[in-house]
Amino acid sequence: MALMVVLYLLNGMTASHIDPQFQLDLSRWELIISIGVGTICGLFMIYCFLIFQEEQKFPYALGIAFAVQVFLIALLAVSNLANEPYLTTGIGELIFYIVAILELTFVMFAIYWTLKGWSADLVADRRILRWFIIGVQGALIFTVVFVENFLVYGGSIENATAQSFIVYAIALLTLGMLLVALRFDFVSLGYVIRKVAELSIEPEKEGTAIFDIDSFNKAFKEQFLYREAGLTISMLAKSLNIPEYRLRAFIHKQLGFRNFNAMLHQYRIEDSGNVLSDNENQNISILTIALSVGYQSITPFNKAFREIKGVTPSEYRKRMTVR
Repeated sequence: MALMVVLYLLNGMTASHIDPQFQLDLSRWELIISIGVGTICGLFMIYCFLIFQEEQKFPYALGIAFAVQVFLIALLAVSNLANEPYLTTGIGELIFYIVAILELTFVMFAIYWTLKGWSADLVADRRILRWFIIGVQGALIFTVVFVENFLVYGGSIENATAQSFIVYAIALLTLGMLLVALRFDFVSLGYVIRKVAELSIEPEKEGTAIFDIDSFNKAFKEQFLYREAGLTISMLAKSLNIPEYRLRAFIHKQLGFRNFNAMLHQYRIEDSGNVLSDNENQNISILTIALSVGYQSITPFNKAFREIKGVTPSEYRKRMTVR
């Protein structure tokens, strides 16, 4: 994606308003540059999905849409090289706007996946990364695509003002990347200091309950706290009477979960599996079981159950109750 951004900036140096001594002739690379620049939004979408939607399958429809977009960009580029620009025709304009709409759609999906699960993310560095993706990269890419395709006739390469705006925006993005990098260094440095320096452990405040895996399971599992519909990590912290930051660190480092919702799924599916495998519960519907363990509808329950157990709830019930 960074390489394609470089191609985008180099392509801007071919514009007619660029001073001749700085102007570049990249006509031989026009097809590669056009395709490369056109893939930025799609690559950004895939990047956000892989980072923030762990253990999920990438939607086939979006994969097909990305392939179609790349094909249409290549078609337009080839037509321009052959001096038969489709952009001057009605079908060419239609293709152009289809590509533009697909690009905006890809960026919006990327932002959606980044926002989704923000509060449930237990990895501190990745929570910072989510802010950076939304606050800087996503907003910038969306703005550039929207300005170029819908506000500036002919694209920024033919408009000095628009191109200046975009270049300055990318410069701000670079500054934001440096600031975030400093933040990551600060977090990492703090981690090293805590590991190397033998600091005395602060005594627990008077009246503070001992909190370990056993006490957590006793409260969370034996009291069925995970069955509460719509449970969030802040709600759980209040129930356990501990700071939220401490609970996040405990679940991530002691229990090994990177996401709060993943932990909820694990406890809820284990509970529902026990109910489904009991012969005395054959008359209880799967929807009732799903609601009883904390799900608010059948769809997320079925999805989580299949991901953890490898089969649907009904298949699991048949296997476990057949003796």
